[in-house]
Amino acid sequence: MRASYLSALSQKQLAVIQLILERVRKVTKPRIIDLFAVFCTVVYILKTDCQWRALPGDHPKWETIYTYFSK
Repeated sequence: MRASYLSALSQKQLAVIQLILERVRKVTKPRIIDLFAVFCTVVYILKTDCQWRALPGDHPKWETIYTYFSK
């Protein structure tokens, strides 16, 4: 189970921006990572000023998150 963070959003809050997040990527193959996890991790990094490589272990790999963030 994933830990709860102050920067975490509810599924309802994410639904507001879900369509915007989906439009960023061309649909060439099924997505293997959850956009909710990506977005929450980016919010966590921005809110806590955490270094990319210092993400807690219950977040997705920093390389994956950074790829989404850089787009």
